[in-house]
Amino acid sequence: MAPRINRTEKLDLRLTAEAKHTLTAAAQAQRRSLSEFVLESALRRAEETLADRRVFQLPPEQWEAFVAALDAPPRDLPRLRTLLEEPGVFAHGKQV
Repeated sequence: MAPRINRTEKLDLRLTAEAKHTLTAAAQAQRRSLSEFVLESALRRAEETLADRRVFQLPPEQWEAFVAALDAPPRDLPRLRTLLEEPGVFAHGKQV
């Protein structure tokens, strides 16, 4: 038997009667409580949404170009250098 996890956070949700009916029917079809069904479905969708932000995949030739760009020396950008050398708006005349 899986260990019981103590859930301490709460999420309130407003939805239409039709949406609740659909979710309830789906939960019953899987023999789960409505809360379990909604939580597991939402977490699965969240993982799908975040997946492209956690895993970075490129074909080999694009990966090599990406690594070469990372390894290349930085380009000189005079306007950026000037911006970084000027005192910021919160510096009040003090150089950092």
